Amino acid sequence: MFTPKYPRPDTAPMPASTPPATCNPSVYNPTAYAPAPVPAAPATNRPAVQLPPGSVLTLAAGGGALVLVVGAVLVSMLLAVAITAASVAVCAVVIRSILKSDRR
Repeated sequence: MFTPKYPRPDTAPMPASTPPATCNPSVYNPTAYAPAPVPAAPATNRPAVQLPPGSVLTLAAGGGALVLVVGAVLVSMLLAVAITAASVAVCAVVIRSILKSDRR
């Protein structure tokens, strides 16, 4: 019921637009294997963006400053996590020693 039903190879209809393929192994035809030419992209009517030299320098400096600011923020967040972890560890050791001395 769910298996596909294919026609037998000798009765399959041939498309009208393509001629039947002939296989002649002794003759090599390189044009048969050549890719179809790709059509060129249509030209757009939009003007190209042209930046003056001063704005390119400003963009480069702004990008560098952005990288430095983001790096400083990330490093400071990592440092805050490290300091918090160290203080929690010290508090745990102090509380443990207080509880241990309280039992004696």
